[in-house]
Amino acid sequence: MTRIFVAGKSGQVALSLQEAAAEDSIELVCFGRPELDLAAPEINAQLIRDFAPDAIINAAAYTAVDTAESDEVTATAINAHGPAELARVAHELSVPFLHISTDYVFDGGKDGAYTEEDTVNPQGAYGRSKLRGEEAVMAANPDAMIFRTAWVYSPFGKNFVKTMLTLAESRDTLGVVADQVGNPTYAPDIARALLDVVAIVTDRDAARKFGGIYHLAGSGTVSWHGFASETFKLGQQHGHPVPVVNQLTTAEYPTPAKRPANSQLDCTKLQDTFGITLPEWQASLKGCVDRLFASGTFGAKK
Repeated sequence: MTRIFVAGKSGQVALSLQEAAAEDSIELVCFGRPELDLAAPEINAQLIRDFAPDAIINAAAYTAVDTAESDEVTATAINAHGPAELARVAHELSVPFLHISTDYVFDGGKDGAYTEEDTVNPQGAYGRSKLRGEEAVMAANPDAMIFRTAWVYSPFGKNFVKTMLTLAESRDTLGVVADQVGNPTYAPDIARALLDVVAIVTDRDAARKFGGIYHLAGSGTVSWHGFASETFKLGQQHGHPVPVVNQLTTAEYPTPAKRPANSQLDCTKLQDTFGITLPEWQASLKGCVDRLFASGTFGAKK
Protein backbone atom coordinates (compact mmCIF):
# COMPACT_ATOMS: atom_id res chain seq x y z
CA MET A 1 0.00 0.00 0.00
CA THR A 2 1.27 3.46 -0.91
CA ARG A 3 2.05 5.64 2.11
CA ILE A 4 1.66 9.38 1.57
CA PHE A 5 2.72 12.07 4.03
CA VAL A 6 0.73 15.30 3.64
CA ALA A 7 1.79 18.61 5.15
CA GLY A 8 -1.42 20.44 6.00
CA LYS A 9 -4.40 19.14 7.90
CA SER A 10 -7.38 21.48 7.68
CA GLY A 11 -7.11 23.14 4.26
CA GLN A 12 -9.34 22.42 1.28
CA VAL A 13 -6.78 20.32 -0.59
CA ALA A 14 -5.64 18.40 2.50
CA LEU A 15 -9.21 17.46 3.40
CA SER A 16 -9.91 16.51 -0.21
CA LEU A 17 -6.78 14.34 -0.26
CA GLN A 18 -7.94 12.50 2.85
CA GLU A 19 -11.30 11.82 1.26
CA ALA A 20 -9.87 10.66 -2.07
CA ALA A 21 -7.26 8.44 -0.41
CA ALA A 22 -9.92 6.73 1.68
CA GLU A 23 -11.84 5.90 -1.50
CA ASP A 24 -8.70 4.34 -3.01
CA SER A 25 -7.51 2.58 0.17
CA ILE A 26 -4.30 4.64 0.13
CA GLU A 27 -2.54 5.14 3.46
CA LEU A 28 -2.46 8.93 3.60
CA VAL A 29 -1.95 10.93 6.78
CA CYS A 30 -2.18 14.70 7.08
CA PHE A 31 -0.02 16.52 9.61
CA GLY A 32 -0.39 20.09 10.78
CA ARG A 33 0.28 22.23 13.80
CA PRO A 34 1.49 21.61 16.42
CA GLU A 35 3.18 18.40 15.18
CA LEU A 36 4.27 20.01 11.92
CA ASP A 37 4.57 23.79 11.81
CA LEU A 38 5.93 25.22 8.57
CA ALA A 39 6.41 28.58 10.27
CA ALA A 40 8.80 27.10 12.83
CA PRO A 41 12.56 27.70 12.40
CA GLU A 42 12.99 23.95 11.96
CA ILE A 43 10.25 21.58 10.91
CA ASN A 44 9.84 18.22 12.61
CA ALA A 45 11.75 16.23 10.01
CA GLN A 46 11.89 13.17 12.25
CA LEU A 47 8.10 12.98 12.08
CA ILE A 48 8.42 12.46 8.33
CA ARG A 49 11.24 9.95 8.61
CA ASP A 50 9.32 7.90 11.18
CA PHE A 51 6.30 7.76 8.88
CA ALA A 52 8.54 6.36 6.10
CA PRO A 53 6.46 7.74 3.23
CA ASP A 54 6.45 6.68 -0.40
CA ALA A 55 5.67 10.29 -1.34
CA ILE A 56 5.29 13.69 0.33
CA ILE A 57 2.67 16.27 -0.65
CA ASN A 58 2.74 19.82 0.66
CA ALA A 59 -0.84 21.04 0.86
CA ALA A 60 -0.13 23.59 3.59
CA ALA A 61 0.06 27.29 2.82
CA TYR A 62 -0.48 30.81 4.08
CA THR A 63 -3.40 31.83 1.87
CA ALA A 64 -4.67 35.04 3.51
CA VAL A 65 -3.84 37.13 0.45
CA ASP A 66 -4.77 40.53 1.91
CA THR A 67 -3.32 39.88 5.37
CA ALA A 68 -0.02 38.89 3.78
CA GLU A 69 0.46 42.52 2.71
CA SER A 70 1.13 43.41 6.36
CA ASP A 71 2.63 40.06 7.41
CA GLU A 72 4.95 39.02 4.61
CA VAL A 73 7.48 37.54 7.04
CA THR A 74 5.03 34.91 8.25
CA ALA A 75 3.71 34.30 4.74
CA THR A 76 7.25 33.69 3.49
CA ALA A 77 8.08 31.37 6.38
CA ILE A 78 5.06 29.18 5.68
CA ASN A 79 5.09 29.42 1.89
CA ALA A 80 8.84 29.28 1.26
CA HIS A 81 11.07 28.28 4.17
CA GLY A 82 8.89 25.42 5.43
CA PRO A 83 8.28 23.88 1.98
CA ALA A 84 12.01 24.01 1.24
CA GLU A 85 12.65 21.89 4.33
CA LEU A 86 9.98 19.41 3.26
CA ALA A 87 11.57 19.23 -0.17
CA ARG A 88 14.98 18.65 1.37
CA VAL A 89 13.69 15.76 3.50
CA ALA A 90 11.97 14.21 0.48
CA HIS A 91 15.25 14.43 -1.44
CA GLU A 92 17.08 12.83 1.47
CA LEU A 93 14.54 9.99 1.56
CA SER A 94 14.51 9.66 -2.26
CA VAL A 95 10.73 9.95 -2.45
CA PRO A 96 8.62 12.15 -4.78
CA PHE A 97 7.76 15.62 -3.49
CA LEU A 98 4.64 17.43 -4.74
CA HIS A 99 4.15 21.10 -3.86
CA ILE A 100 1.14 23.33 -4.56
CA SER A 101 1.68 26.87 -5.83
CA THR A 102 -0.51 29.58 -7.31
CA ASP A 103 -1.48 31.79 -10.24
CA TYR A 104 -0.42 34.80 -8.10
CA VAL A 105 3.19 34.32 -9.24
CA PHE A 106 2.06 36.08 -12.45
CA ASP A 107 1.15 39.75 -12.81
CA GLY A 108 -2.05 39.05 -14.74
CA GLY A 109 -1.14 41.26 -17.67
CA LYS A 110 -0.84 38.59 -20.35
CA ASP A 111 -3.39 38.28 -23.13
CA GLY A 112 -4.23 34.59 -22.97
CA ALA A 113 -3.47 31.67 -20.67
CA TYR A 114 -0.15 31.47 -18.85
CA THR A 115 2.20 28.57 -19.56
CA GLU A 116 4.89 27.27 -17.25
CA GLU A 117 7.51 29.09 -19.32
CA ASP A 118 5.96 32.55 -18.97
CA THR A 119 7.79 35.20 -16.94
CA VAL A 120 6.76 35.37 -13.30
CA ASN A 121 6.12 38.78 -11.77
CA PRO A 122 4.08 38.65 -8.54
CA GLN A 123 2.33 41.88 -7.59
CA GLY A 124 1.87 41.33 -3.87
CA ALA A 125 3.28 39.76 -0.74
CA TYR A 126 1.36 36.51 -1.10
CA GLY A 127 2.54 36.01 -4.67
CA ARG A 128 6.12 36.85 -3.72
CA SER A 129 6.04 34.35 -0.86
CA LYS A 130 4.74 31.61 -3.16
CA LEU A 131 7.33 32.38 -5.83
CA ARG A 132 10.07 32.22 -3.21
CA GLY A 133 8.59 28.89 -2.24
CA GLU A 134 8.88 27.58 -5.79
CA GLU A 135 12.49 28.72 -6.00
CA ALA A 136 13.42 27.36 -2.57
CA VAL A 137 11.77 24.01 -3.22
CA MET A 138 13.58 23.50 -6.52
CA ALA A 139 16.89 24.58 -4.98
CA ALA A 140 16.46 22.05 -2.16
CA ASN A 141 15.16 19.28 -4.42
CA PRO A 142 15.62 19.49 -8.22
CA ASP A 143 13.31 16.48 -8.61
CA ALA A 144 10.37 18.25 -6.93
CA MET A 145 7.09 18.69 -8.79
CA ILE A 146 5.33 22.04 -8.37
CA PHE A 147 1.66 22.39 -9.30
CA ARG A 148 0.27 25.89 -9.77
CA THR A 149 -3.48 26.14 -9.31
CA ALA A 150 -6.07 28.91 -9.01
CA TRP A 151 -9.48 29.91 -7.65
CA VAL A 152 -9.75 26.87 -5.36
CA TYR A 153 -13.14 25.98 -3.87
CA SER A 154 -14.68 22.90 -2.25
CA PRO A 155 -17.30 21.78 0.26
CA PHE A 156 -14.71 22.47 2.98
CA GLY A 157 -13.56 25.60 4.78
CA LYS A 158 -13.95 29.13 3.46
CA ASN A 159 -14.11 29.77 -0.27
CA PHE A 160 -15.85 31.86 -2.91
CA VAL A 161 -18.69 29.42 -3.62
CA LYS A 162 -19.70 29.06 0.02
CA THR A 163 -19.39 32.81 0.56
CA MET A 164 -21.69 33.55 -2.39
CA LEU A 165 -24.33 31.08 -1.23
CA THR A 166 -24.16 32.48 2.29
CA LEU A 167 -24.59 36.06 1.06
CA ALA A 168 -27.58 35.00 -1.03
CA GLU A 169 -29.39 34.08 2.17
CA SER A 170 -29.42 37.70 3.35
CA ARG A 171 -28.80 39.95 0.34
CA ASP A 172 -31.10 40.78 -2.56
CA THR A 173 -28.33 42.46 -4.55
CA LEU A 174 -24.60 41.79 -4.82
CA GLY A 175 -21.71 43.32 -6.71
CA VAL A 176 -19.03 40.96 -8.03
CA VAL A 177 -15.86 41.79 -9.94
CA ALA A 178 -16.24 41.12 -13.67
CA ASP A 179 -12.84 42.18 -15.07
CA GLN A 180 -10.76 39.39 -13.52
CA VAL A 181 -10.79 35.99 -15.26
CA GLY A 182 -9.41 32.61 -14.30
CA ASN A 183 -9.95 28.87 -13.90
CA PRO A 184 -12.21 27.85 -10.99
CA THR A 185 -10.61 24.71 -9.57
CA TYR A 186 -12.38 22.15 -7.39
CA ALA A 187 -10.16 20.90 -4.56
CA PRO A 188 -11.35 17.27 -4.91
CA ASP A 189 -10.23 17.43 -8.56
CA ILE A 190 -6.81 18.68 -7.41
CA ALA A 191 -6.60 15.84 -4.89
CA ARG A 192 -7.49 13.21 -7.46
CA ALA A 193 -4.89 14.56 -9.88
CA LEU A 194 -2.16 14.61 -7.23
CA LEU A 195 -2.88 11.00 -6.24
CA ASP A 196 -2.80 10.00 -9.91
CA VAL A 197 0.59 11.69 -10.25
CA VAL A 198 1.90 9.87 -7.19
CA ALA A 199 0.78 6.56 -8.68
CA ILE A 200 2.64 7.34 -11.91
CA VAL A 201 5.90 8.49 -10.40
CA THR A 202 6.11 5.79 -7.74
CA ASP A 203 5.06 2.94 -10.02
CA ARG A 204 7.69 3.92 -12.58
CA ASP A 205 10.22 4.68 -9.87
CA ALA A 206 11.14 7.63 -12.04
CA ALA A 207 10.17 10.79 -10.16
CA ARG A 208 13.44 12.33 -11.31
CA LYS A 209 12.14 12.46 -14.89
CA PHE A 210 9.08 14.46 -13.86
CA GLY A 211 10.64 17.21 -11.76
CA GLY A 212 9.54 20.73 -12.64
CA ILE A 213 6.55 23.08 -12.72
CA TYR A 214 3.07 22.20 -13.94
CA HIS A 215 -0.22 24.06 -14.15
CA LEU A 216 -3.15 22.25 -12.54
CA ALA A 217 -6.47 24.04 -12.86
CA GLY A 218 -10.05 23.44 -13.88
CA SER A 219 -10.86 23.41 -17.58
CA GLY A 220 -12.44 26.56 -18.97
CA THR A 221 -12.29 30.16 -17.83
CA VAL A 222 -14.77 32.67 -16.43
CA SER A 223 -14.89 35.95 -14.53
CA TRP A 224 -15.69 36.14 -10.82
CA HIS A 225 -19.05 37.61 -11.83
CA GLY A 226 -19.74 34.68 -14.14
CA PHE A 227 -18.60 32.23 -11.48
CA ALA A 228 -20.98 33.77 -8.95
CA SER A 229 -23.87 33.81 -11.42
CA GLU A 230 -23.41 30.11 -12.21
CA THR A 231 -23.24 29.32 -8.48
CA PHE A 232 -26.56 31.09 -7.88
CA LYS A 233 -28.16 29.34 -10.85
CA LEU A 234 -27.16 25.97 -9.44
CA GLY A 235 -28.31 26.98 -5.96
CA GLN A 236 -31.69 27.96 -7.37
CA GLN A 237 -32.19 24.35 -8.43
CA HIS A 238 -32.20 23.54 -4.72
CA GLY A 239 -34.64 26.34 -3.86
CA HIS A 240 -31.92 28.73 -2.74
CA PRO A 241 -32.53 32.48 -3.13
CA VAL A 242 -30.92 34.20 -6.11
CA PRO A 243 -29.77 37.81 -5.71
CA VAL A 244 -29.30 40.32 -8.51
CA VAL A 245 -25.58 40.21 -9.39
CA ASN A 246 -24.16 43.50 -10.59
CA GLN A 247 -20.85 43.72 -12.40
CA LEU A 248 -18.04 45.58 -10.64
CA THR A 249 -14.64 46.64 -11.89
CA THR A 250 -11.52 45.92 -9.88
CA ALA A 251 -11.25 49.66 -9.22
CA GLU A 252 -14.72 49.64 -7.68
CA TYR A 253 -13.76 46.84 -5.29
CA PRO A 254 -10.36 47.81 -3.84
CA THR A 255 -8.45 45.29 -1.72
CA PRO A 256 -5.10 45.53 0.14
CA ALA A 257 -3.54 43.03 -2.28
CA LYS A 258 -3.67 43.42 -6.04
CA ARG A 259 -5.37 40.51 -7.79
CA PRO A 260 -4.20 39.33 -11.24
CA ALA A 261 -6.62 40.51 -13.91
CA ASN A 262 -5.81 37.36 -15.85
CA SER A 263 -5.34 34.12 -13.88
CA GLN A 264 -5.83 31.74 -16.78
CA LEU A 265 -3.47 28.76 -16.61
CA ASP A 266 -2.59 26.63 -19.63
CA CYS A 267 -2.52 23.01 -18.43
CA THR A 268 -1.28 21.40 -21.64
CA LYS A 269 1.98 20.26 -20.03
CA LEU A 270 0.06 18.36 -17.34
CA GLN A 271 -1.95 16.53 -19.99
CA ASP A 272 1.09 15.81 -22.14
CA THR A 273 3.17 14.53 -19.22
CA PHE A 274 0.69 12.69 -17.03
CA GLY A 275 -2.41 12.32 -19.21
CA ILE A 276 -4.39 14.36 -16.69
CA THR A 277 -6.99 17.00 -17.55
CA LEU A 278 -9.29 18.41 -14.89
CA PRO A 279 -13.04 18.54 -15.62
CA GLU A 280 -14.83 21.59 -16.98
CA TRP A 281 -15.36 24.04 -14.14
CA GLN A 282 -19.15 24.07 -14.60
CA ALA A 283 -19.38 20.30 -14.03
CA SER A 284 -17.23 20.41 -10.91
CA LEU A 285 -19.12 23.41 -9.56
CA LYS A 286 -22.41 21.53 -9.95
CA GLY A 287 -20.96 18.61 -8.01
CA CYS A 288 -19.84 20.94 -5.24
CA VAL A 289 -23.15 22.82 -4.98
CA ASP A 290 -25.18 19.60 -5.05
CA ARG A 291 -23.02 18.24 -2.27
CA LEU A 292 -23.37 21.36 -0.14
CA PHE A 293 -27.15 21.12 -0.29
CA ALA A 294 -27.21 17.34 0.19
CA SER A 295 -25.14 17.74 3.36
CA GLY A 296 -27.44 20.41 4.78
CA THR A 297 -24.77 23.09 4.70
CA PHE A 298 -27.33 25.18 2.80
CA GLY A 299 -31.08 24.82 2.40
CA ALA A 300 -33.10 22.83 4.89
CA LYS A 301 -30.86 21.93 7.83
CA LYS A 302 -30.60 18.29 8.75
